[in-house]
Amino acid sequence: MNIVPVKPEDLVPLKALTLVIGGARSGKSAFAEVLVAAHAAHVGCPPIYLATGEACDAEMAERIRRHRERRGAPWRTVEAPRIVSLADLPAGAPVVFDCLTLWLTNLMLARADVETGVAALLAGFRTAPGPVVVVGNDVGAGIVPDTPLARAFRDHAGELNQRVAAAATGVILMTAGLPLVLKSI
Repeated sequence: MNIVPVKPEDLVPLKALTLVIGGARSGKSAFAEVLVAAHAAHVGCPPIYLATGEACDAEMAERIRRHRERRGAPWRTVEAPRIVSLADLPAGAPVVFDCLTLWLTNLMLARADVETGVAALLAGFRTAPGPVVVVGNDVGAGIVPDTPLARAFRDHAGELNQRVAAAATGVILMTAGLPLVLKSI
């Protein structure tokens, strides 16, 4: 079997929900941005970036700054660390939701009910007024974490990834900067 990386332009126009998943620094966010920008150009609607990261320290603030700089115009950024409302977005606007893992972290650190939050998030994805590309980290490939909180996070993240993948019309695995289609788009 030949595994051939997919090109973003081959995936446009986007369908309702696409999951881009992979390990840390695998190229997930950059690929999702290129994909959504290509769709935005195709339909003539500015892209939207739902950002779940919070600038809790200087290093994270710098990461956020670099992400914003990389995107540039015409992206509209909406901060969504815990509560995500997609219904208010412009009709047809393509969205990058980056990322599931940080969103889950924020939810757990706020001691919010994870199941309620996940159900609301999935409902939001289903009713979004335009296509959504969700970025998520695959955290289950490493060692078993040594603390109850870390194990709970790993378990919740794995279950969340599975639920989003099941709801998605397409799933792309990023590895070493290469996008590989796992679920047909």
